[in-house]
Amino acid sequence: MQFLKSEWGKRVWARWRRLRGDEVGTGNKLTELIATYAPGKSWVDIGCMWGVNGGHAFLAEESGAHPVKGVDVFGPTPEFDEMRAARNSDIEFILGDAMDPATVEQVGVVDVVFCAGVLYHHPSPFDLLVSLRRMCRETLVLRTSAIPEVGGVPNAAVYWPMLPESDRSLWDLPWLGHQVGISKGFEPNEGYGNWFWGLTPSCLASLLHTAGFRVMRRFPEVFAETLVCETSAVPFSHRVPNEREARDMALRLLEHGKP
Repeated sequence: MQFLKSEWGKRVWARWRRLRGDEVGTGNKLTELIATYAPGKSWVDIGCMWGVNGGHAFLAEESGAHPVKGVDVFGPTPEFDEMRAARNSDIEFILGDAMDPATVEQVGVVDVVFCAGVLYHHPSPFDLLVSLRRMCRETLVLRTSAIPEVGGVPNAAVYWPMLPESDRSLWDLPWLGHQVGISKGFEPNEGYGNWFWGLTPSCLASLLHTAGFRVMRRFPEVFAETLVCETSAVPFSHRVPNEREARDMALRLLEHGKP
């Protein structure tokens, strides 16, 4: 792991993946993907504000997406307001949690859901992906932190909160600055600012599949994944039975259990 965290290790890893025929990603890949998938599409950027001030949403609008919405649990920054005014932008900002049914309803169903830098900050990434699927008609563009595969353990993941410091230090990536929940441990008052999950690529793909997405394009990095997915199934859901149905189910179970 220490080798992969080094600049030399990352270069060796990238060369190995290219030799395998993979298209290795970078953070800059998002600009290209926005330009490719935005024209003529309705668009929502989930987590549009923190650290980027709506930049990806503005780029989508500039690339031909309409209407464009942005959602974040953090309010609009002065930089966002200034850019929206300067561009005479029609972007609709929604202050809300993507897990909140009211937020999902306000967004509605759009052609493209864009979500970068959010998934690993959520304590329940599967539930978040299900919410994204409920908003998504066609395409999901997703970028998230990830961890390398664990040999012999497909679908592996690491839950960072409460790990001992000696174990957390393995996952501390200095070039990212302070990683709340990793660099100095879990901080309850920081909420979604914490890093919760380190997902391997196989785990991430499985989560996407069960949430109702099919991975179409992948741009791997040592500690990140950028993916383009299409909708593939009805979003995961569980219907609570009404009282009559629940009683009938209980009777059938009792009858089945009789000797």
